[in-house]
Amino acid sequence: MPASKKNNKIKSESNVRKARKGRKTFSRKYVYLLVGVVAILLTISIYYLYPFIRTYTLMLNAKYGNVEYPSGEIRGIDVSRYQEEIDWDSLRTSDLQGVPVSFVFIKATEGKDIVDRYFKYNFYKSRMNGIVRGAYHFYSTLSSAKEQAELFCRTVQLEEGDLPPVLDVESIGNLTKDQLQSELIIWLNIVEDYYKIKPIIYSSHSFYKDKLNNPVFDSYPLWIAHYYIDSLRYNGDWCFWQHTDYGKVGGIDGFVDVNLFNGTYEELLDMTIKPAK
Repeated sequence: MPASKKNNKIKSESNVRKARKGRKTFSRKYVYLLVGVVAILLTISIYYLYPFIRTYTLMLNAKYGNVEYPSGEIRGIDVSRYQEEIDWDSLRTSDLQGVPVSFVFIKATEGKDIVDRYFKYNFYKSRMNGIVRGAYHFYSTLSSAKEQAELFCRTVQLEEGDLPPVLDVESIGNLTKDQLQSELIIWLNIVEDYYKIKPIIYSSHSFYKDKLNNPVFDSYPLWIAHYYIDSLRYNGDWCFWQHTDYGKVGGIDGFVDVNLFNGTYEELLDMTIKPAK
């Protein structure tokens, strides 16, 4: 083979090798880039999806008997007719994952004419068993705040050592936000004037933020419901946190709501009704 042809062949083979090497280098860079993009997308997805995954995990664990309670020493429950007849003697000696039941909120009334059928029994037995007690009203948008406040005041005889009355509001119904807020203020004013103590407002985290975002409500003690989270993230003061509806405690068949008080036992007692001067 002539020298010139041999040289051309060598050059051609060299160019082919260079081209192949270039393609390999390009392919390798492309793979690295693709892997990097996927890793970034996975990191972002995990960051944003983790709260939902964690919430779902906590809910499933709770439903199947493995409730994860937040840290805190002053725990309590809230009850209504849904717990049916409670064995208060058993409840008094029971505990919530090693912590005694320090307080209980008991449903008293709903709307303008409903009295919980277990209220009198639960209210009496909780006091007899040395548990700090409170009573709550479940607000209805189907009747006036005045009628509902009057029903609560007729039904509930609060005494020294009881927690302030509670207004449980969970629905806006057919009212506008301004109408709802005006009605709630009427209830709160009537009840505060009657018992001479500021009522507690109970609401879910989202409902309070969206529907009760009015400075007038900031002066009332807040009992906030927010389930299946590791810690309560709320930009404001709160007194009670209802963190699960899958609690279990002796004396109650089935599940019960469990709450955490944001303070010491002495501070809990300091919230209660004092002797009349």
